[in-house]
Amino acid sequence: MRAVPLDLERDLDLLHAWVTHPRSHFWGLQGATREKVREEYQAIADNPHHQAWLGYDDDGSPLFLAETYDPAHSELAQHYDVQPGDLGMHVLVAPPTRKRSGLTSAVMRAVMDLCFTDSRVERVVVEPDVRNEAIARKNAEVGFVEQRHVQLHDKVARLSFCTRTAYEMSVPHLRPEAITYAHRRLIAKAIAEFSHERLISPLALGGDRYRFGENTFKAQRYELEHWVVDPDSLEGPLDALDFIAGLRETLGIPEKLLGTYLEEISATLAGTAWKFTHRRETADELVHAGFQTIEAAMTEGHPGFVANNGRIGFGLRDHSQFAPEAGSPVRLRWVAILKDESIFVAGGDEREHYAAELGADLLDHFEQQLRGRRLAPADYRYLPVHPWQWEHKLTVTFAADVARRAIVPLDAGPDRYRAQQSIRTFFNIDRPERHYVKTAIAVQNMGFMRGLSPKYMRATPPINDWVASVVENDEELRSCGFHVLRELASTGFVGDAYHRTGTPSAYTKMLAALWRESPVPRLADGERVATMACLLHRDRDGNALVSALIQASGMAAADWVATYLRAYLRPIVHCLLRHDLAFMPHGENLILVLENHVPRRVFMKDIGEEVAVMNDQPLPPEVERIRVEVSDEIKELAIFTDVFDGFLRHLAGILDADGLLSWPEFWSLTGDCVREHAKDHPALSGRLDLLRPAFKHSCLNRLQLRNTLQMVDIADQASSLIFAGELDNPIAR
Repeated sequence: MRAVPLDLERDLDLLHAWVTHPRSHFWGLQGATREKVREEYQAIADNPHHQAWLGYDDDGSPLFLAETYDPAHSELAQHYDVQPGDLGMHVLVAPPTRKRSGLTSAVMRAVMDLCFTDSRVERVVVEPDVRNEAIARKNAEVGFVEQRHVQLHDKVARLSFCTRTAYEMSVPHLRPEAITYAHRRLIAKAIAEFSHERLISPLALGGDRYRFGENTFKAQRYELEHWVVDPDSLEGPLDALDFIAGLRETLGIPEKLLGTYLEEISATLAGTAWKFTHRRETADELVHAGFQTIEAAMTEGHPGFVANNGRIGFGLRDHSQFAPEAGSPVRLRWVAILKDESIFVAGGDEREHYAAELGADLLDHFEQQLRGRRLAPADYRYLPVHPWQWEHKLTVTFAADVARRAIVPLDAGPDRYRAQQSIRTFFNIDRPERHYVKTAIAVQNMGFMRGLSPKYMRATPPINDWVASVVENDEELRSCGFHVLRELASTGFVGDAYHRTGTPSAYTKMLAALWRESPVPRLADGERVATMACLLHRDRDGNALVSALIQASGMAAADWVATYLRAYLRPIVHCLLRHDLAFMPHGENLILVLENHVPRRVFMKDIGEEVAVMNDQPLPPEVERIRVEVSDEIKELAIFTDVFDGFLRHLAGILDADGLLSWPEFWSLTGDCVREHAKDHPALSGRLDLLRPAFKHSCLNRLQLRNTLQMVDIADQASSLIFAGELDNPIAR
């Protein structure tokens, strides 16, 4: 949201409609003529101590009216001792055109941000009508404290004050309504996923009702031991932390890691409460939304992991600045690092890479900064740094290297970025055709510290180039429209004491970055992109985005799903059977290309860390790292676990629950997709058995519960897997 000075010539009609609306009766202009409203606001425009503002929503639509004024030059000066730094404020939210939960709270914070933008302001004063209970609640939410009632010329008012610190300490999302919503959904998910992984066994009570411990609830059970638990039906204690702590031994959480896991659970609760309070997009709105609006609107996180929003290390302000759901623009920090103490790997020229990403002017600016410190630009290369990482790690953990000018702080780049669902990856919103930037950040989230290893990333561009060449030279993959977004360049600092010890650790993963292709230049007219995670998204009212997309497309649900499976599942199956090539194809790693709301093709990303070649084919030496030796049964899990169990079971459950496509119909279409590929490629028959009756049940939460600090060994992920028997194959029939 943003606010601009009110322009009477431009805004009078809108202003008149707002202030005379029946919902605006406390504004005092009911029945006023257009000229009367003009007179009132012309007086404000002529008053040097009073200012009117028109506020706009993120989509550019007018949303609120605000007034700020100097209390010393107002009627209030007669009723209290005006202090230096006081600022008066009024706010009016536009009459609603549709239901939007949390809108008034969001407007209130936007207006308070406006007030405190002026560094001289230390306290905001308001004087709403004592009968206006709704605004009194919203005032209290952001930190206002009522002092007393005062008689003004037109009303009895609540004289209330909010200091800058009180506003900064206000946490509107941490209120009973929001945290209860979060507890319900996290407990429901814990019951569903822990039951799926055979860690707990709810007791059937008859019909669709079940009991586990002290909680009763309604649920639907499907094949693949998939549970859909209705969070609103939960009865009994609603404290997710107590729920998890009470199951420590059952879940197998090491006693020394219980606190860490509970902190991730608590952070997940806080994140859900924040989204409940601040993310208001409906599924119907997201159907027509842009790439980054959809990216920020996702509320679930990983569909399988219970503690999926940990972000241990982020504070309250960090969350509002850097969390993907905040949608806040971020300008990356840049440092120069000594070439002989760092790495840079790319297919092309290093300077040309920086020129394309930064522009000649910014490169010149950086070189001037280096020369100003009596340093030779030819000795340095450039590295983008997450602002949080600079503030909390680089200036402390690498203080000696900064002081000796091995790391040189420069400036922020001009382009604004937005954090993606993976937290440390940024999309350029000013120049969308430029690359994603993936940065190291020492935040613990979902089983890993989100760092980047410079030495590990030496092979990232060559691996991406090799995978891209395989994909681009395969006729089947081209016909499906399947492409990868290459990680084209990587860089990192290795001249610190942590690297000199020769011992890999979290400290050797704190100063590195890579660049990944943007999908935007590859779009044709009429195409748009969205994260595949959006297909599992439900808005706060429970409406599914995938259902809204299907309805907006005008296609039958079965045809829509079949088209989607051809774009997503068929190429993943082909890569496995033809090339023994496996990706990590979960929702965050796939970008859908939509045409008329239908997924027609996909981009796979995050290649360097999450791709494997599972045969003995010749590989370039720099690509050899991705080769793994596993049995055929483990190879098949690239489809069974990562696709069927990891994503499609959740999608099938949503479509069945919404009455668009039954569970059996969904898996029949999935089986058809696999069989049609086999029919078209008889030479690949018998390589793997994707129609086997059952497959090993690989469990994700069990990995995190075993060690929430590092779930798996990235270099040998297969050996880290934990199995809980088998699951019936839903396409075997």
